[in-house]
Amino acid sequence: MKLSACTRAYVFLTMMVVCVVVGGACFGFVFGGWTAAAVGAGTTAVGVGFGGLVHSRIAVAPLPSVQTDVAAEGIADVVVMGVALYEAAVFPVIPGGVSDREQRARRILAYRLAAYDALPRVVRISAADALEIIDEGLDKKRARTAVKALSLTVYDCRTAP
Repeated sequence: MKLSACTRAYVFLTMMVVCVVVGGACFGFVFGGWTAAAVGAGTTAVGVGFGGLVHSRIAVAPLPSVQTDVAAEGIADVVVMGVALYEAAVFPVIPGGVSDREQRARRILAYRLAAYDALPRVVRISAADALEIIDEGLDKKRARTAVKALSLTVYDCRTAP
């Protein structure tokens, strides 16, 4: 059964909380027997719960616009990487070093990444230009220049206020 990343994170967090509470119980047992173990587990559970509540409110506090800008920058970097990987598949170092299937897979991925809605428009246009030149498959130097222009466009978007 395949679990989503969110579900795995919750399971991991739950296991950590259980381990901390059991540690509090063991600590209490060592210093005072079963009664102290129950008190230690209870106070540890209350402390972890309070800490989780306070931390979750702090984690949600940042401005959504800042998170969106950071996400767009990350996606733009991934677009550059995807287009560069597609370029490497079209113009491999060793002739015949990349199968047609792998080249198609990299092409599909590069196009999907370049079409992502959260990207700035200039990045999508630059990525489309680079992909068009790479699709021609005629001039390696021209394709390299287009990928370089894409990476400079992403850099300019990152440094723009």
